[in-house]
Amino acid sequence: MSTQDSPLTTNSAEDMRTRLSKWKEERGPQLSEYRRSLYMLTQSRLSFVGLVIVVALFLVAALSVFLPSESIYSVNLADKFLPPSMEHFFGTDSVGRDIFSRVLYGCRISLMVGTMVPLIAMGIGIPLGLIAGFIGKKIDEIIMRITDAFLSFPNLLLALVAAFVLGRGIYIAMAAIAITWWPWYTRLVRSRTLSIREEAFVKSAKAMGAGRTWITVHHILPHCSPVILIQASMDVGYAILAGATLGFLGVGAQEPMPEWGLMVSEGRFYFLASPWGALFPGIFIFIAVLGFNLLGDGIRDLFDPKLRRIR
Repeated sequence: MSTQDSPLTTNSAEDMRTRLSKWKEERGPQLSEYRRSLYMLTQSRLSFVGLVIVVALFLVAALSVFLPSESIYSVNLADKFLPPSMEHFFGTDSVGRDIFSRVLYGCRISLMVGTMVPLIAMGIGIPLGLIAGFIGKKIDEIIMRITDAFLSFPNLLLALVAAFVLGRGIYIAMAAIAITWWPWYTRLVRSRTLSIREEAFVKSAKAMGAGRTWITVHHILPHCSPVILIQASMDVGYAILAGATLGFLGVGAQEPMPEWGLMVSEGRFYFLASPWGALFPGIFIFIAVLGFNLLGDGIRDLFDPKLRRIR
């Protein structure tokens, strides 16, 4: 049996090596660019610090699923307001819940807000920006006037109004923030599209009979990707902060969800007697926003040689 199977095993291994070699050959330049980008990030001290913070946050979010739900949600009034100790690293809150477990689990919620808000905003803003920039004329005028109307209101105020209208909750908060975020992507993509559509390769594609959709997908959108990625990487930290702000004001996450902004809001009432209830969630908000801002700054430097610098 083994004698009969060995030729098949050998052929399968050779086929796998051939495919791997072909894949490396096709993706070689792309892999080299990824390695170069990672090297540039590691050469910038602040960007590297941001990368480490972001990776650590995602690891914490992934590992938080193993935390016991009792320490996150269960009420134990006998243990309320316990100070930080070896048993409760960050102390306990007003109903005896372990703040350390809640802060770690809250990392998942904050990262969900920080990633979903830009994704929703991009899903709305990018198509509108492409349509406005490439088609132009009356459609461009209509889209930009709507965009200007949204931008005329402060983001947080508009998000608060949307949250009050739509209702309370973490998902409503994400939708409310995204509603205020998409105009920035529309303006950014439109500006980039207006520049790219005058390039020679776009005019050549038109002369060859390519349709608007094909040109948009294969030429304009890829050239808009760098500025979109830079904007999105910077927006993650701001989205986390905005989500925490709505939670603090009572229109975002609701009890008993361990969201950082909500935990700060609850802990502020007992700050003089037990400051750890608001202090530790606030520190994690600061670290998360700082990490994503530093990483976003490094990504911006990668795509803009004029701003590239070694710290």
